[in-house]
Amino acid sequence: MTLVLPNLQGKQMGQVLTTITVTNRIDLVLAERGFISAGEVRSVVLDKVLVDTGATLLSLPASIISQLGLKQVGERDVETSAGIRKGRIFADAQITVEGREGRFDCLELPEGVSAVLLGVIPMEELGLEPDLKNQRLRVLPMNQEQTYLMG
Repeated sequence: MTLVLPNLQGKQMGQVLTTITVTNRIDLVLAERGFISAGEVRSVVLDKVLVDTGATLLSLPASIISQLGLKQVGERDVETSAGIRKGRIFADAQITVEGREGRFDCLELPEGVSAVLLGVIPMEELGLEPDLKNQRLRVLPMNQEQTYLMG
């Protein structure tokens, strides 16, 4: 599997930025079961996250992955502006975006890249799509008449 990490230089027009909360899901489970306190759950709020339809996964810098204590579950070939490189994959990131929540793997960004990228897999699963004209995320309907989920 090849994951795509786009070249971000010069991308301004139609850019969508959002705020997300990323939490260590294992910490949440441990807190729910009383093994750690709610205050010990590792979580971070990230502003100016780039909504990127050229990225596959949630992509985070190593420093944030370390801060959250996420567990590495593999390595994949990743397409970057510098060519194809090995990228480490981490599990059990719970993200909250626009009131929607889900659990996802994330890709560690190459050293020197500090931008956080919200890729297409989390957006699709959470029912979010970029609205380039208004530079925001659009929350797709999920009610008794309409839903973005397909069976």
